[in-house]
Amino acid sequence: MDSTLLKFALPALIAVLMSAGPSSALEQNCRFIQAKADREACYKRQEEELAARRKPATPTDESKTLESVRQMRQDDEAVYRSIHGICRGC
Repeated sequence: MDSTLLKFALPALIAVLMSAGPSSALEQNCRFIQAKADREACYKRQEEELAARRKPATPTDESKTLESVRQMRQDDEAVYRSIHGICRGC
């Protein structure tokens, strides 16, 4: 019984893994759709998926960079104020 299950499960698993191709394959499939409305809908879906993937990564990196720059500027201003507050030649 185990060998029969293995004979059918292994090829099914391989077929499933092969059908899950890379995302670039999806782009090529849209090109071959004959109906213009369907083809445009396919491209729009792909654009939305790409935007959803890229959107979370970009703002977090930029916000961290901007926050660190702001913090450094505040620190620099505090140092400059303390230096200029020192009495010179009193």
